[in-house]
Amino acid sequence: MQHIDFHGDGNSLTICLQGRIDSTNAGAVENEINAARAETPAETILLNCETLQYISSAGLRIVLRLKKAVPDTKIVGASPEVYEIFDMTGFTEMMDIQKAYRTISVEGCEMIGQGANGKVYRIDPDTIVKVYLKPDSLPEIHRERELARTAFVLGIPTAIPYDVVRIAGGGYGSVFELLNARSFAKLLINNEMAVDEVAKRSIDLLKLIHSTEVKPDSMPNMKAVALDWADFLKDYLPAEQYEKLHALVAAVPEDYHMMHGDYHVKNVMLQNGENLLIDMDTLCYGHPVFELASMYNAYCGYSETDHSISQSFLGIPYETAVEFWNKSLRLYLDGMEEETVKSIEEKAMIVGYARIMRRRIRRNGFDSEAGRKEIENCRQHLAELLPKVDTLVF
Repeated sequence: MQHIDFHGDGNSLTICLQGRIDSTNAGAVENEINAARAETPAETILLNCETLQYISSAGLRIVLRLKKAVPDTKIVGASPEVYEIFDMTGFTEMMDIQKAYRTISVEGCEMIGQGANGKVYRIDPDTIVKVYLKPDSLPEIHRERELARTAFVLGIPTAIPYDVVRIAGGGYGSVFELLNARSFAKLLINNEMAVDEVAKRSIDLLKLIHSTEVKPDSMPNMKAVALDWADFLKDYLPAEQYEKLHALVAAVPEDYHMMHGDYHVKNVMLQNGENLLIDMDTLCYGHPVFELASMYNAYCGYSETDHSISQSFLGIPYETAVEFWNKSLRLYLDGMEEETVKSIEEKAMIVGYARIMRRRIRRNGFDSEAGRKEIENCRQHLAELLPKVDTLVF
C-alpha cells in the first residue's frame, strides 16, 4: 500500500501512518485503512504515527470515523508536532493518544541519586534524568508524576518532571530541571558541608513532610505495606515472634500524614540554598515509625553485614552513615531523653529488620552465604527486640 503499512495478530491491528495526510490523499488513505481492516479484522486498532509528519482536518475525520467503527482505537508514537494537532482539536480528550519519546543515553553520566525503583543521573549542568529499573515502567512514571504534583501542591519542595524519554539500551526515564543542584550525599562526599549541617537540613525537610496531611486516596498506606512484610515472615519466624510482629504493626493507629518512604541523602538535593526532595515514587502516608525504619535501613541495616554496601549505595563510608543516622534521629526527636531515643530506635529497627529479611528471602537469599548471613542477622535482631517492645507508637 502507498500511504500505510500494517500488521496484525488476530487480536489487534497496527496501522502505520506515513508522511502527510491531507485533502489530496485522505480518500486513498481511508481506502487503504479499510482494506487493511477487511484483510485483518481486529477489535483493537493501534495507529502508529512515528513516521507521520502532518495530519489535516481531512485526516482527522478519517481517525474519527475509525474510532466510531472500532471504539478501541489508540494512537501511539505521535511526534510533538502531530500530538499538538490532536491536542488542539480535542482528540486527546476523546481517545488514548501517546507521544513519541525521544531517546537519550546516560553512558558516562554521573549518578547523583538512587532509590528503590531507579537511579538518577545528571545529563548536563541544568538537567537530570531518573532511569527506572523496570523496562516497562511507563505506569510507574505517570504514577510518580502524580505523586510529585500532589506533594508540590501541598507545599513540599520537589522537582516536577517535564518530559518522559526512552533510555538508550532499554527502559524509560523522567527528565527534571535541576540547575546546580547537588545531593546531600555529594555534599558529604566532597566535605562541602559538615555532617551536623546536612543532618539538620535533612530533618528540617523531613519534619515538613511529616507535618503535611494528605487524603487517604491520594497515595499508598504504609501501614498496609508493613503488614504485608510481617505476613510474609510467618513461615520464617517462630510463631510467637511472628504473632508479636504482626500485632505490633496492626496496632499502629491510622495516620494520614505524608511520608517519603525512601528518605536518605541521595534523595534530597540542595539547589540555590533550598532543600529539594526527589524520587517521589515511594510517597505514602502513615505513622513516622515506618519512615524511621526506612531511614535506619538506608544508613545502618542494609550495610550491617557488609559495610561496603554503604559506600556503593550512598557513596559514604559505613561509619559516616551510622553517624548521620544517630544525629538525624536525635534531631528528629529533639528534646527527648536518651533512653527514650533508644527505645524509639528499637521500634524502628523492628520494622526495618522485618523489611530487610523479607527482601533478602524474596531475592533468593538462602542460596548464597551473604544472603544467609543477612537473613540470620535479621532473625537475631528480631528475636532480641520483639520481647522488649510493647508498641511501635511514640
